[in-house]
Amino acid sequence: MKTFLYFVLFMLLAVIAIVIGVIIGDYGSWYFAWLVGTAMIVLIAAAGGALYDTEEDEKSRLRG
Repeated sequence: MKTFLYFVLFMLLAVIAIVIGVIIGDYGSWYFAWLVGTAMIVLIAAAGGALYDTEEDEKSRLRG
């Protein structure tokens, strides 16, 4: 349920960014791309960290 609420929150933020982009005009698409790009960078970094942590746990489990 918590994940769903985060999803709804981020979708709401994306909609607000789109509305602000429409109001701003020509620069709106740039702000939207910045928002989506920043979110993707954070998600990819978190996934990489989780994979690294899992790999380290697996190595330590196999050693001892």
